[in-house]
Amino acid sequence: MRRFAFAAALFLSLLPAAAHSASRAEVEKQFQRWIAGDLSAEAKQNGISDKTIASAFKGVSLNWDLPDLVPPGSTPPPSQDQSQAEFSSPGAYFSEKRLQGLAATGRSLAAQHRTTLERIEAAYGVPGEVIIAIWGRESGFGRAKLPHSAIEVLATKAFMSTRKEMFRSELVAALHMIEGGDITASKMMGSWAGALGQPQFLPSSYLKYAVDFDRDGHRDIWNSVPDSLASIANYLAREGWQKGRDWGFEVSIPDNVSCAQEGPDLARPISSWETAGISRVSGRGFPEPELRADGMMLVPAGRHGPQFIVTPNFYVLKQYNNSDLYALFIGNLADRIAYGSRAFQAPWGDVGRMKRSDVLAMQKALVAQGYDVGKVDGLAGYKTRRSIGDWQAKNGLAATCFPSASLKGRLK
Repeated sequence: MRRFAFAAALFLSLLPAAAHSASRAEVEKQFQRWIAGDLSAEAKQNGISDKTIASAFKGVSLNWDLPDLVPPGSTPPPSQDQSQAEFSSPGAYFSEKRLQGLAATGRSLAAQHRTTLERIEAAYGVPGEVIIAIWGRESGFGRAKLPHSAIEVLATKAFMSTRKEMFRSELVAALHMIEGGDITASKMMGSWAGALGQPQFLPSSYLKYAVDFDRDGHRDIWNSVPDSLASIANYLAREGWQKGRDWGFEVSIPDNVSCAQEGPDLARPISSWETAGISRVSGRGFPEPELRADGMMLVPAGRHGPQFIVTPNFYVLKQYNNSDLYALFIGNLADRIAYGSRAFQAPWGDVGRMKRSDVLAMQKALVAQGYDVGKVDGLAGYKTRRSIGDWQAKNGLAATCFPSASLKGRLK
């Protein structure tokens, strides 16, 4: 966020002062005309009243401090080489100091809200430690400050960001929240990205998943802990959480077992993975009920980091935030809260500090050779990782299942 904000500030600072001022004034006028015309017309077509529109946008102006803004008449800044966490140091994502702090607070809060969590688990089938872990990761257990007017953020981004259509849809959803009496515009506070309340829901997620668990007549994810926790559980349950199953297990994959077998589309009974020689790093066996159920190989850093057999619940966690590292963070934190677990046993190795543009070039080369890498976007998802592993094996190389600088010259 700081990087985007700096880039935006640099862009504006390059404009002459007078032109800068005039430009902002003109853009503000265009913004107000857009609200009164195009946006209001769409809102009304979606059942939003004139009263709600007037109250929601009273006093709202553009927030020029937000990242990812492209004012009308300007062009987006040149794309920069991007280095994602997955391609540099995944270990940095798993700050031990932070995880230990979240786990300690999480255990305390799990005990404090034990009765509520038991009722929530009975209703939705999601374990309390998973709910607490998401709560901690998303909003510091509801303690994070939400300094932004959600309407201002969503309107600004719907008017002039690189993802205008997505934010426009979320803005209309926010208006439905106001229309339905869930909250007033003045109290709808969120993050710089428009995420709301303690679960950090976007407005569309609020409308779909938020629940009034304390039965006070309001779905209050800002001030009510029961509503916030139950809303997280409802989200996971509606997305397919399987009651009674774990999220996954850190494992050791022998060298003679290909790492190019990962992904939700290659699920097989966990007993089958065990028969192939894959074992838990803890030394314990897989729980008996899990052996009969499907599991999937996951190697987020290929052979350069921790390896896992995950359950479908792992992919439900990814519905909350579509990142392997996020879901692993939540799983590890939940285990720490429930069982006193520690960091993943295998270290995160040096994965070459790959840039997104480098991975994109590799993906294009693999596609040209007939491999399925998933979305060609410069992100090393499971299809890209296993395609690299298959290509390495086919070309007589030790399969690492992860992009590296040594492959840049070979994959052309």
